[in-house]
Amino acid sequence: MILNRRNFLVLAGSSIGAVTFGACQVSGDNITDKESETNVAQNTGVFTLPPLPYSFDALEPHIDAKTMEIHHDKHHAAYVKNLNDAIAKYPNLKGQTIEQLLRNIESLPQDIRTTIRNNGGGHYNHSMFWKIMKPNGGGEPTGEIATAINQAFGSFAEFKRLFNESGSKRFGSGWVWLVRNADGKLGVMSTANQNSPLMEGKFPIMGNDVWEHAYYLKYQNRRADYLNAWWNTLNWDEINKRFSAGI
Repeated sequence: MILNRRNFLVLAGSSIGAVTFGACQVSGDNITDKESETNVAQNTGVFTLPPLPYSFDALEPHIDAKTMEIHHDKHHAAYVKNLNDAIAKYPNLKGQTIEQLLRNIESLPQDIRTTIRNNGGGHYNHSMFWKIMKPNGGGEPTGEIATAINQAFGSFAEFKRLFNESGSKRFGSGWVWLVRNADGKLGVMSTANQNSPLMEGKFPIMGNDVWEHAYYLKYQNRRADYLNAWWNTLNWDEINKRFSAGI
């Protein structure tokens, strides 16, 4: 969906039921679930909104404070509320991690499947997104992820080019990802809307949100400028943790 500035502000301001919860973790059935920042609160079956790990203005000038505030406190919070409302209809699903729900999306009850796809995907994707960025981030990758990128793509520069190209070509709203495929190899892909690579049997190591609400206030229609600026925010330590967890 293409939004102009006015419609973006109206949509962001009218996200219904946006509510902030405290973060909580619970162990799951594999390493990625154990490392998850998006698991249900123990013994309650309620998903929670993780707090932003830095201030709204911490990523300026690359991402502006107002965008971060609306993105986290309105959009992400609404995904959490809608996800919990859907799960509440099926008590047998309470206690499952978001990873379990997304990996088994096609087996969920049909009347909530799209809601879980959109809002569960939104919750998982954004919980990752906040953590793989940090103030004074960026630069070239280090550690195991640097070695893996060089082996898979030839160089960091080539990986960055492919990543930005995939993000630029995503029509409408979606995400661009570095994933580990089922065969263990790394690849770049994009998904529509809030779809997660987990739904396709892939593990998302890092991803960038190319919905217009992620950049429109500062960059308007200049998605390419946003994609380029975003690399200055990356938290390679966190990305290395996800790389190791997803093996």
